[in-house]
Amino acid sequence: MKKYDGLYIFTNSAKDEVLDKQIEKVCGEITRLSGSVLNTDVLGKRSFARPMHKKESGVYVKIRFEMDPAQIKTLKARYRLTEEVFRVQVLAVDERRETVLDQQAETHRVREAARVAAAEKEAAEKDSQDV
Repeated sequence: MKKYDGLYIFTNSAKDEVLDKQIEKVCGEITRLSGSVLNTDVLGKRSFARPMHKKESGVYVKIRFEMDPAQIKTLKARYRLTEEVFRVQVLAVDERRETVLDQQAETHRVREAARVAAAEKEAAEKDSQDV
């Protein structure tokens, strides 16, 4: 099993309930091919740079999933048959890069927490001196 990020564009999604059903259908295709959905993130509606197939905008959704690499081609072929999915881009997740980014984010969180704690301590000392 390998991790993938799929970027999906849906064009016929005027309402949230319709979009939820479309996302559910896309996730169903992943699970049907023995994959597992890790998380979904709705990025929102965005306008295209130029109209494509008489469409002006679409709702972008990012789905992270795990799947056997041999099944990706079959998954993309199934999405071509689905009218709700306007475009699909599937990228393999680089595990080494992900771990480096996670470590950098954790270091940033620790530094930010230390900075906030130092600022609070300084403010408390200043308040105690003023009294």
